[in-house]
Amino acid sequence: MARALYIQEAACNNDLTVSLLFNDQTRRKVDIGAFIREHPHPQYNKYLKPVNFRKMRLEQGNIVWGNDLEFHIE
Repeated sequence: MARALYIQEAACNNDLTVSLLFNDQTRRKVDIGAFIREHPHPQYNKYLKPVNFRKMRLEQGNIVWGNDLEFHIE
């Protein structure tokens, strides 16, 4: 039976990217800023401001910003 993949550690970078460490020890850098710019939406656009972007938190293996934007690795 395959183990579920989840994020163990996440760190915001100054360029609106996030450095991720998954439970299988894989490391990735994800450009969240590019995703928001390509999919503009008023509730997400505020995360293009570094002060809001840095409010990221890790919840149950996913990255979450506020109640608005959630990053799922699925």
